Amino acid sequence: MTGYRQVLTLPGMAALLGVSFLARTAITAVALALTTYVVFGLHLGYAAAGVVVAALTAGLAVGGPLLGRAIDRRGLRTVLMATSVAQAVFWWGVPFLPFRYLVGAAFVAGLLMVPVQSVTRQAITALTTVGQRRTAFACESVQGELSYVVGPALVLLCAAGLPPRAVVWGLGAAIVAGGVGVAWLDPPLRSADETAVGTGGRPRRREWWGAGMVAVLTMGFGTAMLLGGVDLAIVAVLAESGQLRWAAVVVAVLGTASVAGGLGYGGSTLALPAWLLLGLLGLVTVPVGLAHGWPWLSLALVGTGLLTAPTLATVADAVSRLAPAGVRGEATGLQSSAQSAGFALGSPLAGMVVDASEPAGGFVVAGLAGVAAALVGWLLSRRPSHREPRPSKDPAAALVLPATKALRGPSSE
Repeated sequence: MTGYRQVLTLPGMAALLGVSFLARTAITAVALALTTYVVFGLHLGYAAAGVVVAALTAGLAVGGPLLGRAIDRRGLRTVLMATSVAQAVFWWGVPFLPFRYLVGAAFVAGLLMVPVQSVTRQAITALTTVGQRRTAFACESVQGELSYVVGPALVLLCAAGLPPRAVVWGLGAAIVAGGVGVAWLDPPLRSADETAVGTGGRPRRREWWGAGMVAVLTMGFGTAMLLGGVDLAIVAVLAESGQLRWAAVVVAVLGTASVAGGLGYGGSTLALPAWLLLGLLGLVTVPVGLAHGWPWLSLALVGTGLLTAPTLATVADAVSRLAPAGVRGEATGLQSSAQSAGFALGSPLAGMVVDASEPAGGFVVAGLAGVAAALVGWLLSRRPSHREPRPSKDPAAALVLPATKALRGPSSE
């Protein structure tokens, strides 16, 4: 636990993780909050709710890299305050919008969502040394897993006893509070070394966008696609056996295993390449559907959970190393967009397989998606790159060259 103690005692780290957890917990529940509002507030059914959620998800996917680039150019506080104001306007106005306007507003809200996840990752890169980042990103992945457990549960609890408009207003207030809180903390987005040497302006895209970056973004997409498919497959398998009421318990076991896996991996000296972790994650997920009954399904998902947070942490670490300081916001935004797209596609893909075969097929296709992404990532990471940042153009970019180790693993040295 010494590594975690060193990371959490870094100036500003504990406060950053605490404040960003508030916003991330609320953001993980936005789809559920909008669903409950459309279904129970507007009485329009789940299909209409799906349209609103799809619009929000599309906005998230498009807005990630755009907001990241704006942070690179305009600064952290400017973007955080602007997006916080946009979120305040949207969530306050949700109860007053007719459905057709709510769809468009949801897209804009996704486009201007407070970029707390990508900002947290940038700040972690700036606040830590290279040797500390695996542990720090493990903390960030665990934070994300906890937010997915807490956020939706709180929305469901509130929806059971509060009017729909009160739920969306409370959620919006939490997002705004988290965004303003991070803006007030104003964490550094560049390390002391990067600030000292300067960045020589914004690097050209061909200096950092190469096979390595495509590989790691592909693996981020594949990981999220796997997780999106697993969520739907859990519901499908339990519904078929008449045990849907136990879904919350199964998801809680999955989340707890992920937290344990992230803490264990971050506190160890073991360092595995992202493609290997994702490949193992996919392989242990494929046979999960063979489990019958919620207790056995929970047990079968422990392996998936143990590998989830380590995989996400390794992907985030690789992105932080590959991206020069001048474009790190755009790169982390691309990572968020890749993962948002993966989550959005994972569920419908698993759903198509479930409809065409049986519920267990959802786990098979989710696992195979992860294996395929790992294979693509491995193949791309083996390609020699001629687009690495050149020191003469960006002295600080030399700090990101070891990123290939995170993609290729020790065997490539």
